[in-house]
Amino acid sequence: MAYGVAVAYASVTAETASPQRLLTMLYDRLITDLSVAEAAMRTNDHETTGKRLQHAQEILLELWASLDVSVWPAGEQLRALYLWMVNELVSCRLPAQPERLAAVRELVEPLRDTWKQALELQAQTTPTDPTVTGAA
Repeated sequence: MAYGVAVAYASVTAETASPQRLLTMLYDRLITDLSVAEAAMRTNDHETTGKRLQHAQEILLELWASLDVSVWPAGEQLRALYLWMVNELVSCRLPAQPERLAAVRELVEPLRDTWKQALELQAQTTPTDPTVTGAA
């Protein structure tokens, strides 16, 4: 029952989150998938490794596809990095190379942290609407 509640909560959270918050949620999940896959790879848990790497690749491809380089031309470099990461996740499986997987995670973490900082900064600089907060 608790699992069903957690899934429902995550679904509602994703449906109501801002695009910026969704992005940080994707990065958080990507890092979780990479961490779990790395640990599973180190213990020869091939099923968990495969599932988590597949999900991580799906997230990276979603990030790649959603990056609008017409708005931010410098985003081409980030798109290239996403594709490189996908290739690394494929290449690190046979033979198992958890250090390559860790290197991808170490590249993702600062990207996630940067987006989280931007989201926090936006929240600090966005004026509150007194009609929403109830302030007079």
